Amino acid sequence: MADDDVAARAGVRQATREDVPAIRGILAAHGNDAPVVHGDIVGPYVRHIVDHHRAFVSELDGEVVAYGAAVDAGVALHLADLFVRADLLGQGLGRPLLASVVGDATSLTTFASADPRALPSYVRAGMAPLWPCLYLEGDGAAIGPPPGLEARDADPAELAELERDWTGILRDADHAFWGSQAAADPFVIADAVGPLALGYARARQTSPDRVLDRLLVRPGADPVGPGLLALGRAARGGAVRASIPGPGPLLPALLERRFRIADQDLYMASAPGLVDPARLLPNPGML
Repeated sequence: MADDDVAARAGVRQATREDVPAIRGILAAHGNDAPVVHGDIVGPYVRHIVDHHRAFVSELDGEVVAYGAAVDAGVALHLADLFVRADLLGQGLGRPLLASVVGDATSLTTFASADPRALPSYVRAGMAPLWPCLYLEGDGAAIGPPPGLEARDADPAELAELERDWTGILRDADHAFWGSQAAADPFVIADAVGPLALGYARARQTSPDRVLDRLLVRPGADPVGPGLLALGRAARGGAVRASIPGPGPLLPALLERRFRIADQDLYMASAPGLVDPARLLPNPGML
Protein backbone atom coordinates (compact mmCIF):
# COMPACT_ATOMS: atom_id res chain seq x y z
CA MET A 1 0.00 0.00 0.00
CA ALA A 2 1.44 3.39 -0.98
CA ASP A 3 2.44 5.83 1.74
CA ASP A 4 0.15 8.57 0.48
CA ASP A 5 -2.78 6.13 0.37
CA VAL A 6 -2.30 5.17 4.03
CA ALA A 7 -1.97 8.80 5.12
CA ALA A 8 -5.02 9.84 3.09
CA ARG A 9 -7.20 7.10 4.57
CA ALA A 10 -6.15 7.76 8.16
CA GLY A 11 -7.87 10.37 10.29
CA VAL A 12 -6.58 12.23 13.34
CA ARG A 13 -8.84 12.93 16.30
CA GLN A 14 -8.57 13.81 19.97
CA ALA A 15 -7.91 10.81 22.19
CA THR A 16 -10.35 9.67 24.87
CA ARG A 17 -10.05 7.33 27.83
CA GLU A 18 -11.59 4.59 25.69
CA ASP A 19 -8.45 4.72 23.54
CA VAL A 20 -6.08 3.99 26.43
CA PRO A 21 -5.85 0.18 25.87
CA ALA A 22 -5.01 0.69 22.18
CA ILE A 23 -2.51 3.43 23.06
CA ARG A 24 -0.82 1.15 25.57
CA GLY A 25 -0.57 -1.56 22.92
CA ILE A 26 1.29 0.84 20.62
CA LEU A 27 3.55 1.99 23.46
CA ALA A 28 4.32 -1.62 24.44
CA ALA A 29 5.31 -2.48 20.87
CA HIS A 30 7.90 0.31 21.07
CA GLY A 31 9.20 -0.81 24.48
CA ASN A 32 7.46 1.98 26.39
CA ASP A 33 5.01 -0.18 28.36
CA ALA A 34 5.30 -3.57 30.02
CA PRO A 35 3.43 -5.92 32.36
CA VAL A 36 2.65 -4.33 35.72
CA VAL A 37 4.70 -5.89 38.52
CA HIS A 38 5.38 -3.17 41.09
CA GLY A 39 2.76 -0.57 40.17
CA ASP A 40 1.04 0.71 37.06
CA ILE A 41 2.97 3.76 35.82
CA VAL A 42 2.01 3.99 32.15
CA GLY A 43 -1.77 3.66 32.48
CA PRO A 44 -2.27 6.54 34.93
CA TYR A 45 0.19 8.65 32.92
CA VAL A 46 -1.73 8.19 29.65
CA ARG A 47 -5.05 8.89 31.38
CA HIS A 48 -3.63 12.06 32.94
CA ILE A 49 -2.43 13.32 29.55
CA VAL A 50 -5.80 12.53 27.97
CA ASP A 51 -7.69 14.27 30.78
CA HIS A 52 -5.50 17.36 31.29
CA HIS A 53 -3.27 17.97 28.27
CA ARG A 54 -3.18 17.31 24.50
CA ALA A 55 -3.59 13.73 23.25
CA PHE A 56 -4.48 12.63 19.72
CA VAL A 57 -4.74 9.33 17.87
CA SER A 58 -4.68 8.36 14.20
CA GLU A 59 -7.33 5.90 13.07
CA LEU A 60 -7.13 3.66 10.03
CA ASP A 61 -10.15 1.53 9.11
CA GLY A 62 -11.61 2.17 12.56
CA GLU A 63 -8.44 1.07 14.41
CA VAL A 64 -6.10 3.27 16.44
CA VAL A 65 -2.70 3.04 14.73
CA ALA A 66 -0.75 6.01 16.13
CA TYR A 67 -0.67 8.17 19.25
CA GLY A 68 0.75 11.59 20.00
CA ALA A 69 0.62 13.81 23.08
CA ALA A 70 1.98 17.05 24.48
CA VAL A 71 2.01 18.67 27.91
CA ASP A 72 1.61 22.37 28.62
CA ALA A 73 4.63 22.80 30.89
CA GLY A 74 4.25 26.57 31.17
CA VAL A 75 7.65 27.38 29.69
CA ALA A 76 6.74 25.47 26.51
CA LEU A 77 4.51 22.86 24.97
CA HIS A 78 6.40 19.65 25.69
CA LEU A 79 6.00 16.91 23.07
CA ALA A 80 5.61 13.87 25.29
CA ASP A 81 4.83 11.02 22.90
CA LEU A 82 4.68 10.33 19.17
CA PHE A 83 4.34 6.66 18.25
CA VAL A 84 3.11 4.93 15.09
CA ARG A 85 2.27 1.25 14.99
CA ALA A 86 5.42 -0.58 13.97
CA ASP A 87 4.06 -2.10 10.75
CA LEU A 88 2.97 1.36 9.54
CA LEU A 89 6.18 3.28 10.21
CA GLY A 90 7.36 5.41 7.32
CA GLN A 91 3.92 5.59 5.67
CA GLY A 92 3.12 9.23 6.35
CA LEU A 93 1.12 8.94 9.57
CA GLY A 94 3.50 10.80 11.86
CA ARG A 95 3.48 14.23 10.21
CA PRO A 96 -0.28 15.02 10.41
CA LEU A 97 -0.41 13.57 13.91
CA LEU A 98 2.48 15.78 15.04
CA ALA A 99 0.82 18.81 13.44
CA SER A 100 -2.36 18.15 15.42
CA VAL A 101 -0.48 17.67 18.68
CA VAL A 102 1.65 20.79 18.31
CA GLY A 103 -1.08 23.02 16.88
CA ASP A 104 0.04 26.64 16.67
CA ALA A 105 2.51 26.47 19.59
CA THR A 106 5.87 28.10 18.91
CA SER A 107 7.69 27.36 22.20
CA LEU A 108 8.39 23.63 22.03
CA THR A 109 10.49 21.01 23.80
CA THR A 110 10.88 17.25 23.57
CA PHE A 111 13.18 14.37 24.43
CA ALA A 112 13.87 12.51 21.20
CA SER A 113 14.66 8.81 21.45
CA ALA A 114 17.58 7.06 19.81
CA ASP A 115 15.47 6.36 16.69
CA PRO A 116 16.86 8.86 14.14
CA ARG A 117 13.71 8.73 11.98
CA ALA A 118 11.89 11.08 14.37
CA LEU A 119 14.54 13.80 14.34
CA PRO A 120 13.71 15.42 10.96
CA SER A 121 10.05 15.80 11.98
CA TYR A 122 11.02 17.56 15.19
CA VAL A 123 13.41 19.86 13.34
CA ARG A 124 10.67 20.73 10.84
CA ALA A 125 8.40 21.52 13.79
CA GLY A 126 10.93 24.14 14.92
CA MET A 127 13.10 22.29 17.45
CA ALA A 128 16.89 21.94 17.43
CA PRO A 129 18.94 19.24 19.20
CA LEU A 130 20.68 20.81 22.22
CA TRP A 131 22.02 18.27 24.73
CA PRO A 132 21.76 14.64 25.87
CA CYS A 133 19.49 13.64 28.71
CA LEU A 134 21.12 10.65 30.39
CA TYR A 135 19.33 7.98 32.40
CA LEU A 136 21.58 7.06 35.30
CA GLU A 137 21.16 4.11 37.65
CA GLY A 138 23.03 3.43 40.84
CA ASP A 139 23.06 2.44 44.48
CA GLY A 140 21.38 4.98 46.72
CA ALA A 141 23.55 3.80 49.61
CA ALA A 142 26.60 5.15 47.74
CA ILE A 143 25.28 8.70 48.21
CA GLY A 144 26.30 10.19 51.53
CA PRO A 145 23.90 12.82 52.93
CA PRO A 146 25.24 16.31 52.12
CA PRO A 147 25.90 18.29 55.32
CA GLY A 148 23.48 21.04 56.27
CA LEU A 149 20.57 19.72 54.19
CA GLU A 150 17.48 17.75 55.11
CA ALA A 151 14.66 16.10 53.22
CA ARG A 152 11.10 16.16 54.53
CA ASP A 153 7.72 14.90 53.39
CA ALA A 154 5.57 17.40 51.48
CA ASP A 155 2.11 17.68 50.01
CA PRO A 156 1.76 18.07 46.20
CA ALA A 157 -0.26 21.26 46.71
CA GLU A 158 2.67 22.73 48.68
CA LEU A 159 5.10 21.72 45.94
CA ALA A 160 2.88 23.27 43.26
CA GLU A 161 2.95 26.57 45.16
CA LEU A 162 6.73 26.38 45.55
CA GLU A 163 7.15 25.87 41.82
CA ARG A 164 4.89 28.85 41.16
CA ASP A 165 6.94 30.97 43.57
CA TRP A 166 10.17 30.00 41.81
CA THR A 167 9.02 30.05 38.18
CA GLY A 168 5.70 31.89 37.97
CA ILE A 169 4.10 28.70 36.58
CA LEU A 170 1.28 26.86 38.35
CA ARG A 171 1.03 23.16 37.48
CA ASP A 172 -1.33 22.01 40.22
CA ALA A 173 -2.93 19.19 38.19
CA ASP A 174 0.50 17.79 37.28
CA HIS A 175 1.71 17.96 40.87
CA ALA A 176 -1.43 16.13 42.01
CA PHE A 177 -0.67 13.45 39.41
CA TRP A 178 2.99 13.08 40.44
CA GLY A 179 1.87 12.74 44.04
CA SER A 180 -0.63 10.00 43.14
CA GLN A 181 1.73 7.59 41.38
CA ALA A 182 2.59 4.13 42.65
CA ALA A 183 4.53 4.38 45.94
CA ALA A 184 4.81 8.14 45.40
CA ASP A 185 7.09 10.17 47.66
CA PRO A 186 6.67 13.98 47.40
CA PHE A 187 9.37 15.85 49.31
CA VAL A 188 11.22 19.11 49.91
CA ILE A 189 14.99 19.54 50.29
CA ALA A 190 15.82 22.40 52.66
CA ASP A 191 18.65 24.03 54.56
CA ALA A 192 18.45 26.17 57.71
CA VAL A 193 17.05 29.09 55.68
CA GLY A 194 14.32 27.29 53.75
CA PRO A 195 13.43 25.10 50.74
CA LEU A 196 16.13 24.50 48.12
CA ALA A 197 14.42 21.90 45.91
CA LEU A 198 11.15 20.05 45.40
CA GLY A 199 10.84 16.54 44.10
CA TYR A 200 8.94 13.33 43.59
CA ALA A 201 10.02 9.71 43.70
CA ARG A 202 8.00 6.64 42.77
CA ALA A 203 8.05 2.93 42.02
CA ARG A 204 9.08 1.43 38.69
CA GLN A 205 6.55 -0.61 36.77
CA THR A 206 8.59 -3.78 36.28
CA SER A 207 11.50 -3.44 38.71
CA PRO A 208 11.87 -3.13 42.49
CA ASP A 209 14.23 -0.20 41.91
CA ARG A 210 12.99 3.33 42.56
CA VAL A 211 12.82 6.40 40.31
CA LEU A 212 13.53 10.03 41.13
CA ASP A 213 10.69 11.20 38.92
CA ARG A 214 11.35 14.95 38.94
CA LEU A 215 13.46 17.48 40.84
CA LEU A 216 13.34 21.27 40.57
CA VAL A 217 16.00 23.35 42.33
CA ARG A 218 15.35 26.87 43.58
CA PRO A 219 16.89 29.67 41.45
CA GLY A 220 20.34 30.60 42.72
CA ALA A 221 20.82 27.44 44.81
CA ASP A 222 23.71 25.02 44.25
CA PRO A 223 22.00 22.01 42.61
CA VAL A 224 24.52 19.30 43.51
CA GLY A 225 23.75 18.86 47.21
CA PRO A 226 19.96 18.84 46.77
CA GLY A 227 20.31 16.46 43.82
CA LEU A 228 22.40 13.97 45.77
CA LEU A 229 20.11 14.08 48.80
CA ALA A 230 17.03 13.67 46.59
CA LEU A 231 18.49 10.59 44.92
CA GLY A 232 19.48 9.10 48.26
CA ARG A 233 15.99 9.63 49.60
CA ALA A 234 14.30 8.31 46.46
CA ALA A 235 16.34 5.08 46.60
CA ARG A 236 15.02 3.98 50.02
CA GLY A 237 18.22 2.04 50.56
CA GLY A 238 18.23 0.33 47.16
CA ALA A 239 18.86 1.18 43.54
CA VAL A 240 17.53 4.36 41.96
CA ARG A 241 17.18 5.77 38.45
CA ALA A 242 16.88 9.39 37.29
CA SER A 243 17.08 11.50 34.14
CA ILE A 244 20.17 13.71 34.36
CA PRO A 245 20.77 16.54 31.86
CA GLY A 246 24.20 16.16 30.29
CA PRO A 247 25.34 19.78 30.87
CA GLY A 248 24.24 19.77 34.53
CA PRO A 249 26.75 19.62 37.39
CA LEU A 250 25.18 16.53 38.95
CA LEU A 251 26.42 14.16 36.24
CA PRO A 252 30.12 14.02 37.28
CA ALA A 253 29.15 13.74 40.95
CA LEU A 254 27.04 10.66 40.19
CA LEU A 255 29.64 9.06 37.93
CA GLU A 256 32.14 9.44 40.79
CA ARG A 257 29.70 7.43 42.92
CA ARG A 258 29.67 4.65 40.32
CA PHE A 259 26.30 5.40 38.83
CA ARG A 260 26.08 4.08 35.28
CA ILE A 261 24.45 5.47 32.15
CA ALA A 262 21.68 3.04 31.22
CA ASP A 263 20.12 4.98 28.34
CA GLN A 264 19.84 8.44 26.83
CA ASP A 265 17.54 10.76 24.93
CA LEU A 266 18.25 13.97 23.04
CA TYR A 267 16.76 17.17 24.42
CA MET A 268 15.39 19.37 21.64
CA ALA A 269 13.81 22.81 21.90
CA SER A 270 12.69 25.78 19.86
CA ALA A 271 14.97 28.06 21.94
CA PRO A 272 18.02 27.20 24.07
CA GLY A 273 16.92 28.95 27.28
CA LEU A 274 13.58 27.25 27.91
CA VAL A 275 15.00 24.67 30.34
CA ASP A 276 17.90 25.13 32.76
CA PRO A 277 19.75 21.78 32.78
CA ALA A 278 21.41 22.66 36.08
CA ARG A 279 18.14 23.18 37.97
CA LEU A 280 15.76 20.56 36.56
CA LEU A 281 15.98 16.80 36.62
CA PRO A 282 13.06 16.37 34.25
CA ASN A 283 10.22 13.95 34.02
CA PRO A 284 10.86 12.95 30.39
CA GLY A 285 7.17 12.77 29.49
CA MET A 286 6.11 15.96 31.25
CA LEU A 287 9.23 18.14 31.71
